[in-house]
Amino acid sequence: MKAKQVIILIAAIILADQALKFYIKLNYYSGEEHHVIGSWFRLHFVENEGMAWGWKFGGGFGKIVLTLFRLVAVIWGTFLLRDFIRKQYHPGFIICAALIYAGALGNLIDSMFYGLIFDNSDVFAQNVSKLVPFGAGYAHFLHGRVVDMLYFPLVDTYYPKWFPVWGGERFEFFEPVFNIADASISVGVIILLLFQNKFFGKKQHDTQKEPTAEEVKIS
Repeated sequence: MKAKQVIILIAAIILADQALKFYIKLNYYSGEEHHVIGSWFRLHFVENEGMAWGWKFGGGFGKIVLTLFRLVAVIWGTFLLRDFIRKQYHPGFIICAALIYAGALGNLIDSMFYGLIFDNSDVFAQNVSKLVPFGAGYAHFLHGRVVDMLYFPLVDTYYPKWFPVWGGERFEFFEPVFNIADASISVGVIILLLFQNKFFGKKQHDTQKEPTAEEVKIS
């Protein structure tokens, strides 16, 4: 697989991810939700201050550590991905690595810059964010919040009263709200896990030396 193809794939994911995030930021107030297809596909604007599933740690300092970790991972991933291409790894493996890389970079952009270029959207005031002069936003460098909006509550019901422990409580699947960058990472990881034998097995097969005619005769 050529480097140009990988760059185009990564650029397409980043462009789609950032375009949707900008649209949501500039048109939705925090917590706003609209149904797209029935009730099972919705756009629901939330901002994630920490890791996946909204986990946080360490307050402001933890946010800096997390963003720096993402930055280091993306820089390291750049060299790693280039090495995969140079060594001609299986195209499927390279695509998975590119998907994971693009997702990490997409969310890193939010963490690094969104706090500098957008003002705050408050869930109670229901105001929509606006673009502001660079540095006049709601947070400092490395303190931006990741924008999430894709929401697929395929099942939204309640456990029966007789159900142990959770009887009568609400059950929702799929509950997390995510973005295109998150989806890119998840798809890359899932495909990699499902087809790892094919990806790495082919590489091993390609490196095996075919026996010569003399070797065949001797055997």
